[in-house]
Amino acid sequence: MTTSGPSAEGAGAGRLAETVDRLRREIRRAEAAADGRALIELAKGVLVERLRCGPQQAAEQLAALAEESGQTLLELAVQVINKAADDRLSSVAQHLVRPDDADQRAVVRLRTAESGAAVAADVQQVAESLLSHALRPLGVTTVAIWAAAVDGSLTLAGCAGIAAVEAQRWRYVPPGVATAARRALLERDVVQFADLAEAGLPSVAGPHGGRIVCPVGSGGRIIGVLEVGWPDPVPPQQSRILRQIEALAQLCASTVDDGVAPGRPGVAVAVEREAAELIDLADGVLDPALVLGPHLDNAGSLVDFRILHVNESFKDPAGRPRGLIAGELLLEAFPLAAGESGLFDKVEHVYATGEPLRADRLVLTALVDQIRLTSTATVSITRHGHHVLLIWRLQDEAARLATLLHHAQRLVRVGGFEENLLTGETTWHSELFALHGLAPTARPVPLAEIAQHAHPDDADAIGRLLRAVLHHRRPASAAFRLRRPDGVSRHIRVIVEPVLGQDDQVVGVRGAYQDISAQHWTEVALAATRDQLAQAEQQVAEQNRLTLQLQRAIMPAAQGPIDAVGLHIAVRYRPAESEYLVGGDWYDAVVLPNKQVLLSVGDIAGHGVTAATGMVMLRNALRGLATTGAGPAQLLAWLNQVAHDLTDRVLATAICALYDPATRTVRWARAGHLPPLLIRERDATSLPLTRGLVLGARGESAYEEAELQLDSGDILVLYTDGLVERKGHELDESLHHLVQTAQRAQAALEQRIDYLLTHSNADTDDDTCIVGVQLR
Repeated sequence: MTTSGPSAEGAGAGRLAETVDRLRREIRRAEAAADGRALIELAKGVLVERLRCGPQQAAEQLAALAEESGQTLLELAVQVINKAADDRLSSVAQHLVRPDDADQRAVVRLRTAESGAAVAADVQQVAESLLSHALRPLGVTTVAIWAAAVDGSLTLAGCAGIAAVEAQRWRYVPPGVATAARRALLERDVVQFADLAEAGLPSVAGPHGGRIVCPVGSGGRIIGVLEVGWPDPVPPQQSRILRQIEALAQLCASTVDDGVAPGRPGVAVAVEREAAELIDLADGVLDPALVLGPHLDNAGSLVDFRILHVNESFKDPAGRPRGLIAGELLLEAFPLAAGESGLFDKVEHVYATGEPLRADRLVLTALVDQIRLTSTATVSITRHGHHVLLIWRLQDEAARLATLLHHAQRLVRVGGFEENLLTGETTWHSELFALHGLAPTARPVPLAEIAQHAHPDDADAIGRLLRAVLHHRRPASAAFRLRRPDGVSRHIRVIVEPVLGQDDQVVGVRGAYQDISAQHWTEVALAATRDQLAQAEQQVAEQNRLTLQLQRAIMPAAQGPIDAVGLHIAVRYRPAESEYLVGGDWYDAVVLPNKQVLLSVGDIAGHGVTAATGMVMLRNALRGLATTGAGPAQLLAWLNQVAHDLTDRVLATAICALYDPATRTVRWARAGHLPPLLIRERDATSLPLTRGLVLGARGESAYEEAELQLDSGDILVLYTDGLVERKGHELDESLHHLVQTAQRAQAALEQRIDYLLTHSNADTDDDTCIVGVQLR
């Protein structure tokens, strides 16, 4: 029975996909089995050589040992290979495999990957072998093998787990493009990225997930980079994982296109031809040059560089002949190259990365007969294939100083000159032509003609200069205004000294011109600023004087005691120590028509004329409002409207109190001000804070009123913040100090007020008002 339709087609496609997946798994198992068989056969060969037996006996011996140890035949084969081999994988196995290590199969995977890489036809197959045999069990999903060129570019030599479209798009990375792989190339070490997105670096495997990039080295050169990737962020990997990846990176070296090291079969002739071409290039260089080749130890690691050739222009810092240097090792010929100058490290870096290097003023140190000889040179280092071209140019100290002098004269706009009065020859520094607005080919202007190019008013100054130099034969200087041909006027200072002959006669002059235009205009601007500042200071001083006179006319610093309706009243005013800080503190004590006594203290925000005029306005306004018979809270509410609506937004604090002699009570209210201080017998108390906003802050504001019954001998003190305020201290702390000071004073009212002023610990240099009343 046959069926047709969409469902049948879907089922057929599903079966086809399952078949393809099954065939892929079988192919992978077959490849793994083939790689495993290769390792087993290699282990048999090791046993044949060690036991002096035949292949069949070796196979039987291997099977018997595997059965006794409880291991698979492949695991035992890998152990045999590791013990017989002396390579990077064996070193990794020693650190990785322990008797109780559950991950002993990692060594098997490494050897299997090595077997697959050994028979790989190209780098692409190497990448696939590394991923399938060694890295996929670690959670890795992508592998990229990059080949590094001499110019610093990267070429994608092979990859696995990466889409073909992305691989094609990333086939070439130009020099200087920042990628994860280039980071390993620059740092010459393994680099981990827990999440590549955080580093902001692009990658062929996408911008997200964990990455480990490891340089691929051969004979001291970094010839490529192995990049392995996880799909998701990963924590920093353990050292044993890093050793595995480093070992896998070494497996890539032999198959990277540019990864062939000197000494391998089929390469010697190409390397010799490369060296000969570089020697010809060095001989054509005018500067001293050395051709260096790598010197490797038995393990293939770079330990030094052999000086293969020294060109004819080479100058040894120690003065040794060229023949004594050619053929020597770099560290033997120049043992201090690995020290202070870092020359050897620079050569090693260029050889490893291929990045050219140029260093100016590098200090070269040579050791001759136990004597350190140093010289300064400009060094250029480049890699050419398997060799390094080192060029250095010893700097002439006199030329270097001349260059420094030239730049110094250019920066300060100074140019020297010299004249031979016998021949009439005038020599100018190149800077003088630009200073005078002349072309470099123009005729230099002699000193005797300079007055023709100056402002007429400066002719006398130039004349005095010439007489001092030519007739009195002594150095002299003068400043003048130079009128250039392009119409620009510059302020110039010229300094001249005579050159005397054998008979003490003037035979020449030499000196320098300096453009001081910037300095001149700076001095002019500075003088104008000084005049403006002096005028401003005079105006401020006059304003402060008038403000102080106004304040002292209204509120004298002290006045005699006032006796009114059973009250003894004393007032004190202490102005600010600095006149420019003349403030707006005020006080008032007056008997109203209804026989009540108005007591008030206030503080205007700010200093100067504005504060003083605001103080006068509020003080007089409160006096007038108090005649209405209203209470303190209502008076402050009205005064707030005055400050807000009838002034230029004056802000002030104030306290208003009314004493009723009939009831011997004090009603009071405050507008953001400090509370009154009550002294009763030997105790002093700061009264509670009533609610009340600063005057002028808001158009409509209500104030809370409090009432206090006074006993005979009670003292009530009203004051401004200049009595208690301290920088860097809390207000409660300052009020506590005021209470303690008031308790110590036991004299009459005036002496108590003076005592509070004297022992105040305030340090804000603000003015202070105090009103003290005592009930008799």
